[in-house]
Amino acid sequence: MSADLLDGVRVLDLTNVLAGPFAGYQLALMGADVVKVETPGTGDLARQLGADPQLSRDGLGVSFLAQNSGKRSITINLKSVAGQEVFAKLVEGADVLLENFRPGVLERLGFGWDQLRQINPRLVYCAVSGFGATGPMRTRPAYDQVIQGLSGIMSVTGTKDTAPLRVGFPICDSFGGLAAAFAIAAALLRQQRTGQGAFLDTSMLDAALTSMGWVVSDHLIAGREPEPMANENITSAPSGTFDTADGALNIAANKQEQYEILCRVLGREELIDDTRFATRDDRKRNRNVLRTELERSLKEKSAAEWDAILLDTGVPAAPVVSVPQALTSAQVEHRQLVTSLATPANTDQQIRVLGAPTHVDGVACSPQQRPPALGEHTDAILSDIGYTEADIARLRAEGAI
Repeated sequence: MSADLLDGVRVLDLTNVLAGPFAGYQLALMGADVVKVETPGTGDLARQLGADPQLSRDGLGVSFLAQNSGKRSITINLKSVAGQEVFAKLVEGADVLLENFRPGVLERLGFGWDQLRQINPRLVYCAVSGFGATGPMRTRPAYDQVIQGLSGIMSVTGTKDTAPLRVGFPICDSFGGLAAAFAIAAALLRQQRTGQGAFLDTSMLDAALTSMGWVVSDHLIAGREPEPMANENITSAPSGTFDTADGALNIAANKQEQYEILCRVLGREELIDDTRFATRDDRKRNRNVLRTELERSLKEKSAAEWDAILLDTGVPAAPVVSVPQALTSAQVEHRQLVTSLATPANTDQQIRVLGAPTHVDGVACSPQQRPPALGEHTDAILSDIGYTEADIARLRAEGAI
């Protein structure tokens, strides 16, 4: 079931592709009424994107289906006078407006922050963009890979021979979307307490940099030059990915006691008192030699076997698995993260989508309604804000919706 934490909150979602739609989806999973405002005839570009060509041709691309369950879709031509009037009326009754146009686009349509807060002083307006609404790069277009490169993420991914290397999923879109959703939730709390709106300017580049943890902090505070470490953890050893007789095994024996337990489990007690590995710093300096020694023993069993052996020892370890294996693991299935829903085009055809990573009051937050067809809820939403059937017919004839 979806949560009710944002019950009664209406979000106007003008976003496209991933970062913005992901933010709106998180709000929908928490119970908000997310109204997706799309361009007539085309809609969100993600409707044309994904691994299933037929779904893309139907305007139901996999990328769209993944981030828009539980939302309602209305089509409005924001370049028409009548369409702008409809949009202004929607803004009047909204709590949140979320968009990820390039900075200035909405303002040129007559809906900049100054205009929006005149229409609705309580409005929380969140703009998600590659670089933010200010600064010398504000007008540049950006996709996830561009931000990965400009944030330094690619420079520390892979090995010294393979870097720069793109992370294998749209990590910056996800970080940007989560940052936007968090800021919106915080602004809604102030809105509830004071009636005050907010302008939230979320930068994907800023979100990427703030997500990089010790890679950035070691440089800012300790002056260390970041470098690619492949599957090693620069802060500790043995902490990384190790070869076994069958499969790769992640081990993070970051504490002294964990290292000693690992050595005993592997039957390598002599490594505990070896002066090359006696302390954390010793192990970091000699991580490659230590890896060779540990893998001599690890290659006696498979990753799955070592996982079972290490499970109750207190040493953090687990096999490296594929995405399909992760999605069907007992843990993920227990958490009910994956939900089956009907598609808009064929209610007999099921799609599987992800819910929220947070349970509320012990219950998984999953979408309860399928993703919307383009403009599916236009008439219903317009009726809710006072338009008659004749009004709606006129707006459609004028090309406003």
